[in-house]
Amino acid sequence: MNKEDNFKEKFKQALISTAKVISDDYRPNTNKQNVSSNNFNFFELDNLNSRHDFIRLRAETDSEALKKKFCNKKIYQKNLPNNSSYKSLYDISEKIRYELLGSKMLKGISKNFNENYNQKISLKRKDQLKTKDDANVVEAFELYMLKNFLKIKLNDTSTKILNFWEKEFDSSLNNHIKFLHKNLENQEIYNSKFSEIFEKMDIFDAETENEKNENQDVDDESNNNQQNQSEDEQEKNKQDESQIGIDADSDLNEYSMGEQLVDTDSEEQSSENVNQKMNLDLIDKNYKIFTNQFDEIAKAETLEAAEEISKLRNNLDQQLVSFQDLITKLANKLQRKLLAKQNRSWEFDLEEGLLDSSKLTRVIMDPYHSLSFKKEKDLDFKDTVVTLLIDNSGSMRGRPITIAALCADILSRTLERCSVKVEILGFTTKNWKGGKSREHWNNNNKPKKPGRLNDLRHIIYKNADTQWRQSKKNLGLMLKEGLLKENIDGEAISWAFNRLKKRKEERKILMVISDGAPVDDS
Repeated sequence: MNKEDNFKEKFKQALISTAKVISDDYRPNTNKQNVSSNNFNFFELDNLNSRHDFIRLRAETDSEALKKKFCNKKIYQKNLPNNSSYKSLYDISEKIRYELLGSKMLKGISKNFNENYNQKISLKRKDQLKTKDDANVVEAFELYMLKNFLKIKLNDTSTKILNFWEKEFDSSLNNHIKFLHKNLENQEIYNSKFSEIFEKMDIFDAETENEKNENQDVDDESNNNQQNQSEDEQEKNKQDESQIGIDADSDLNEYSMGEQLVDTDSEEQSSENVNQKMNLDLIDKNYKIFTNQFDEIAKAETLEAAEEISKLRNNLDQQLVSFQDLITKLANKLQRKLLAKQNRSWEFDLEEGLLDSSKLTRVIMDPYHSLSFKKEKDLDFKDTVVTLLIDNSGSMRGRPITIAALCADILSRTLERCSVKVEILGFTTKNWKGGKSREHWNNNNKPKKPGRLNDLRHIIYKNADTQWRQSKKNLGLMLKEGLLKENIDGEAISWAFNRLKKRKEERKILMVISDGAPVDDS
């Protein structure tokens, strides 16, 4: 165990001791295994790089200990709201109750909570909050409870989030806040009162109604579009009845055909058979590329200024904060699984190497007996390289591309710890609706069946031989406005495969992260 691991273990033992004292858990451990801190799985120690990491862990430990001390599971379950939509709000109300009791009990606990919540609030997302739909009601309720119970000061962003919902919360809760403060120590009264309040609230009911209305509007609009579209398609089919193209119109026809196949009542026809039928229809279609002179393979750092990439990476890190604990647990679990595959073995009775302590008894019995050493055998473990190919099309804009970037970041870090090389690639186009390739086609009198008319852009975010630390900023580029355009999946997969094929590693893995929605308006 190195110094860093030793320090982490000592800090973890200190947290566990603190948790036992706060929760009044003085029961002796009859099982020897319980002496190890590994049995306490309510927090994970990963990186302790800053004061913020220590504050967060202390606050989380205090919260878990107070939950054990003050929260009765039977009372909690008994008063759960009938409407399951309010369970998350109910959980927050109970969490604030036992944390407030702990804050009144010890000043150190109060300080840990205040610093931790202030730190979380300072990292709240700073994207556009224009309407009520942009503000999460659960997040707003937590801010309301922090403001009115733990007396945490909110920053401008948090205040803006809360403002969208504060009137609804005040109308339901404002008259009961004093009563709830008086009954903090009585969980039965406190929980039942909140459950009663939630039953009378109609926040989620209103949201559901709005969603229904929005969906109805979308359905009406899509029906109108389909009617208009069918008229246009009839005219086009008369003109180009025999044409087999790869443009947007034929894609729509193929998509509708796929829907008809999937929606048949036949129970024997599986989704696999449907895909096979569609693939057989496409066998005779020769894929064409009109020109590739405008295609581009670019490194991520060349597509934007270094300062802008750093800002985008910081934005990605802010969205990573709320999932940090979960990510750490999943990453550690994946690492253990991978390392377990690497079976280790030893050679014994050697003249040099590590001292074999199991053979020391015979040296004690017979001092003239020579010492025995052991040495670990070389691992018979295949070298592995993993390529992550990420869809950078317009349909991935927003939450999907953020999740894809986070997945790439987590997988890259975790696999690198296990000596697995990772390459991160992206694919999109340089322009909407074809770009220079389409202009070139127009200038050449628009020959029939031209094939692909897009300017491809294939992006290298991280080379397999580059360490994660050196290229982690590049992943922020995925969040750049204007980068995500159209996607040509097949050529991107072929490009990634050919790069992977040239690698020397014995085992090669290609993973594609995509929403499965092709975009080609050329």
